Amino acid sequence: MRCTHWRRLPLDLARQARERSASGCVDSAVQCQLSAHKDGEHFGLLDDVEYGTALWLRWRGTAEVALVVLADCPMVAPGPDGEGCCLFAGHAEQHTWQDTVEEIPCTG
Repeated sequence: MRCTHWRRLPLDLARQARERSASGCVDSAVQCQLSAHKDGEHFGLLDDVEYGTALWLRWRGTAEVALVVLADCPMVAPGPDGEGCCLFAGHAEQHTWQDTVEEIPCTG
């Protein structure tokens, strides 16, 4: 399960993020992309910067907030059609494919 914490981008950081992002567009608020956790740092994906890196909003509590450019996580799920992790290299907890809810077929 993904973290439920959200954070609005302060106007000055939103302006900087648009200038640094590959698309020039960023959302005004982001959800933490890490697995569910209460304490520590939260990371919301803003946009790609260049191949293999992305721009993230990092925050802790209500005061500490910053833009960070982080390398993409290189891990891929096992199997021939393994899904890549959508987080950054060195992230804590689970990879994104480990957080997905498994669908149970209806047998009714």
